[in-house]
Amino acid sequence: METLFESFRVLLDLTPMDYVRSFHDRINWKNRLIGLLGQKGVGKSTLLLQHIKKYDNLEETLYVQADDMYFAGHSLFDTAYDFFKRGGKRLYIDEIHKYTGWSSEIKLIYDRLPLMSIIYSGSSLLALRKGGAADLSRRTREYTMPGLSFREYLNIANGWNLKPSSLEEILKGKVDFPYGEHRPLKYYEEYCKKGYYPYFKEEDFLTKLKQAINETVEHDIPAYAEMPVASAVKLKKLMYVLANSVPFKPNYSKLARELEIGRNQLPEYIDYLEKACLFNGLKEKGASDSIIQKVEKLYLNNSNIAYAISDTKPDAGTVRETMFLTWMREKHDVTASKISDFEIDGITFEVGGKNKKGKQVKDAEIAYLVKDGIEYAIGNSIPIWMFGFVY
Repeated sequence: METLFESFRVLLDLTPMDYVRSFHDRINWKNRLIGLLGQKGVGKSTLLLQHIKKYDNLEETLYVQADDMYFAGHSLFDTAYDFFKRGGKRLYIDEIHKYTGWSSEIKLIYDRLPLMSIIYSGSSLLALRKGGAADLSRRTREYTMPGLSFREYLNIANGWNLKPSSLEEILKGKVDFPYGEHRPLKYYEEYCKKGYYPYFKEEDFLTKLKQAINETVEHDIPAYAEMPVASAVKLKKLMYVLANSVPFKPNYSKLARELEIGRNQLPEYIDYLEKACLFNGLKEKGASDSIIQKVEKLYLNNSNIAYAISDTKPDAGTVRETMFLTWMREKHDVTASKISDFEIDGITFEVGGKNKKGKQVKDAEIAYLVKDGIEYAIGNSIPIWMFGFVY
């Protein structure tokens, strides 16, 4: 077990503390069993280590990675029990989806070691409850961590400390941006290409993002959805179609034929990709969450993915709608609008370029034009980048 402690301390020493995401404060760290889910690369491991570094007693805390070679000869429960006998009280398990039968052992730890808290992280695909036999729903509190908002990107890239804005504030043009020598549109364009993930400063960012996507599609989804590996080709084709399309309203029968799968399989494929945080499905108001419920439109999870896998520069309209949906669904219930693009809390939103007119929403009771290419809010025309301050 000493090797686990040594690896933990090395990782802790290397963990930066200059910026801790505000998502940290959305988690109730007092719960005994916490699941932190999210797409690869959004910063789950860093957030766990930052919390440990700032708040935990290191003598009572252990952080492990479930794919560590140590677990080739030791079970999670035995490790937790040995740690408990040494005075351990908080066990963090990263990449838990890589440990076979993880949920059964987490349940065992939770039930038999009532003085120990367990915090685990892994792919959002875990929400499908594949790869684990035990039901933890009554015990665990799960949180899904998003990528960086535009506000968070600005803070990390420039060392700023900009504050988030509510939707009401955004609709009044009230966001904490330091105008003057700094212009928002330049930063927004950079963000759309490579700003959603905390490792955006790394060289070959798009190549690394593409590799992470491939790993999810080729290995994670087939493994946890119990698909044949050959199905990964169809999943990748589905992503490719979406990345090279304008906002995509799926024809289920036609798309199923193109992918050479059964029509009833297609909603499951879409659901797997959405649970893995690669897709966002937009449904009509009042639609159920059932996987057989058709989505009105399909989007990639964020525009960075489009830049990573598209043959050409992504369609500007698709990028705009993709990021609006990605940001706003973190704080609000976003549905398709019958007369326009989106509806949130009874408000209609039409998304377009700077010359967009309001013809489509002229009959809406409350409507706003969300525009690309403008810096300031004027009347009911709101810059799209401002919505990136909602979290």
